[in-house]
Amino acid sequence: MKFNSLIPELSVSSIETSKDFYVNKLGFKIEYERKEDKFIFISFENNQIMLQEINNNWSVGTLEYPFGRGINFEMTVSNIDKLYNKVKASNITLFKDLMISNYRKDNKTIVQKEFLIQGPNGYLLRFCD
Repeated sequence: MKFNSLIPELSVSSIETSKDFYVNKLGFKIEYERKEDKFIFISFENNQIMLQEINNNWSVGTLEYPFGRGINFEMTVSNIDKLYNKVKASNITLFKDLMISNYRKDNKTIVQKEFLIQGPNGYLLRFCD
């Protein structure tokens, strides 16, 4: 496994709830875990995330729901429609339904299909093609 240059590590209130959400409902793969530390390293295609149950080792302030205010994690996936259908079948509430977005980059327009959900701790997850 090759580690990405940037891998967010998210503090979560329950590693078991988060594992169920990311692995069982979304289809992330557990790359490795340290059960004694309540930590898992997960991936979905080329996207990598670390999850650790709150332990105050890295805490810079009080955490309250929703965690990660002011940030969203954009993850590119190979089959946005398949993942969207999996999310719908799992009855995960959509933050933003599947849509086509246009973003300007210099004098070009980037068009991408995307949807957003919130994880169990409120982190905003944006999946796009």
